[in-house]
Formats: sequence, C-alpha cells, structure tokens
Amino acid sequence: MIHFFLLQNRQGQTRIAKWYSPFEHEEKKKLQSEIYRTLIQRPSKYTNFVEFRNYSVIYRRYKGVFFIICCDPSDNEMAMLEMIHLFVDTLNDYFVEVCELDLVFNFYKVFALLDEFILGGELQESSKRVILDRMALIGDFEKKSK
Repeated sequence: MIHFFLLQNRQGQTRIAKWYSPFEHEEKKKLQSEIYRTLIQRPSKYTNFVEFRNYSVIYRRYKGVFFIICCDPSDNEMAMLEMIHLFVDTLNDYFVEVCELDLVFNFYKVFALLDEFILGGELQESSKRVILDRMALIGDFEKKSK
C-alpha cells in the first residue's frame, strides 16, 4: 500500500503531497524534511530505493523535482518506480512538457490526475490513454459549467 506521494523540488519545498495513511500534521512536516535530507545527500549512482523507518521510499528526479512514493516494504519497488515514470509521462502529455510551475499553478489538475491514477493508496488505473481521456472529460465539464 502507498502511504504517501510527494513532489519536492531541489530546495526541499513540497509542491504536492497526497497522504493515503493517517499522519499528524507535525509528523507529516517531519517526514517531508527527513525524506528530503535523505534523498538530497544520496549520490546519483545509488539506487532509487531507500529503507526509511518502517517503509520503503522509492523516488525519481525529473527536471529538478523529486517524485517520491512511500510504501510498505513488501510492495514491489520496481512496480512503484514504473508507476512514478508513468505518472510523469502522463503529466508530460497532459501539460505538454510539464515544468515545476505547471505543478504549482495547476495543483488542482495534478491532484485530479493523481486521483485518477492512485485511489486509496493502491494503483487504480495503469493506462495513460484512459487517464488522459478522463482528464479531457473533466476539462469538458469545466468548460460547460462556465
């Protein structure tokens, strides 16, 4: 099960945080800063998997943004890494060459896309085409309601 999904920039600012397990507010802030400090110190030649507390942290850096998944140690780490890649690829197609500013100014769309992708800490949909079609449908509803 995925416990949380984070997007952090190189300065350690959390741009997107989606929590699937209950954590206190102070614990969330502490987890975000500890994970950032752990990842920023790791050499790039190391793997993208980190044992952190009682969890496995899987991360990937794209264009200066860390995409981080925290899951159970029994989960398939390679599948989680592939899930990150699929999410980034879907973001790239949706925003046409996504950048950090897209994540900041269109955070509600990123959350909607993430909700189409992961539900309740489990992978809901693995087809990029289906996710993009659903997002287009949501966009059509928004246009009609204005």
